Amino acid sequence: MTQLYRISLWICIAAAVGLVIALLLQQTDLSKILAVLTAVSLALGLGSVPALKGYQYTAWIIAAVVAGMVYPQAFMNWGPVNLRDKTLILVIIQLVMFGMGTHMSLRDFKGLASTGKGVIVGLLCHFSVMPLMGVLLTKVFDFEPEIAAGIILIGSCSSGLASNVMVYLARANLVLSVIVTAMATLAAPFLTPLLMKTFAGTLIEVKFVDMMIEIIKIVIVPIGAALLHDYLKGANKARARGIAIAAVICAVYALAVLLWLYPGAAEGGASHAALQSLELSGFLAAAVVAGTLYHQLYKAYPKIDRLMPFISMFGIIYFTTVTTAAGRDNLMKVGFLLFIASVIHNAAGYFFGYWFSRFFGLDKNSSRTVAFEVGLQNGGMASGLAGSMGKLGTVGLAAAVFSPWMNISGSILANYWRKRPVESAKEKLTAEK
Repeated sequence: MTQLYRISLWICIAAAVGLVIALLLQQTDLSKILAVLTAVSLALGLGSVPALKGYQYTAWIIAAVVAGMVYPQAFMNWGPVNLRDKTLILVIIQLVMFGMGTHMSLRDFKGLASTGKGVIVGLLCHFSVMPLMGVLLTKVFDFEPEIAAGIILIGSCSSGLASNVMVYLARANLVLSVIVTAMATLAAPFLTPLLMKTFAGTLIEVKFVDMMIEIIKIVIVPIGAALLHDYLKGANKARARGIAIAAVICAVYALAVLLWLYPGAAEGGASHAALQSLELSGFLAAAVVAGTLYHQLYKAYPKIDRLMPFISMFGIIYFTTVTTAAGRDNLMKVGFLLFIASVIHNAAGYFFGYWFSRFFGLDKNSSRTVAFEVGLQNGGMASGLAGSMGKLGTVGLAAAVFSPWMNISGSILANYWRKRPVESAKEKLTAEK
């Protein structure tokens, strides 16, 4: 693999030189090919440079943006499959969230009592600073309504597991980070629709209950399935048997909802609320089945947990590519301004997250943690919601532009703080003596 990375790096250099020449000679078709080749080979080639290996995932996202911009039609439909189909998007985003959930644990919630103050500060900052900054940016840059709504949307989403990775790299308070992420995820079904209704209700139509249910399907259901798998790891035989029986019952119910109950209720003229309740109950039942089946697969192939983050990464790259392709024309007009907005939005999250935490009396390590929790949003969740609205090419654009920059800036800040560790009280006392 190392040899492949090295060869890819040399291909990247050669392709980049060729790209410059092709652009100078105005060879459009050749330029497109070389642009994609440069981006893809760079994403692979970074694996050969130890200092830059951590940026490989970000490079893949950039490659996805380049591919979507250069060949938009290639990522609209694959044969009869519409790559922007709502059902397909829902399935992929659930896989992304499930993959993230496999790296969460029920044990993560045990530290809630000891980190209560930090969690409250983190949640308050996250769900106030970021949506308000999103609103401010839409006023400053005067984006089109749906694109502006997308900026507010990503600011209103919960933090993602990327924040946990950055906190780990920065050697900050990882326990606090994991709990804030978990609590923000649980709060998102209520707070995200509320914030969108409040701040973006004049830009696009926001149906509070519909969005809340979409978030439950997109985030809570797959993460709940992953946490059930985590619970089964330590469950005794009696409890595991009980859950297996429950899973069988849930499987029968989920199939009944899919094949008979929901279609029958829809044909019978049931209310929208009744259909939503039926659909949600089917998804919750399916989560029990999925968590149980995955655990059985895990027992046969224990290494599968290590593969799940790669599935999550693939899903996010898929969203980035399809969103970029769908919104190419809009990106050509406002892409640069969106990037500037992403830098400001992200920087504001780090700045206010850190200094508000210090103002409320948190120690430096915890303040660094809150900075990441506030500054880094769940781009996958934002993309999924935009896709469920059928507005991937407009509302989803902010997530496509903001996500790569969040990974880059987060990695830079994490490495900066890693090299400047906070002295513990014991070290300070020793230094004073």
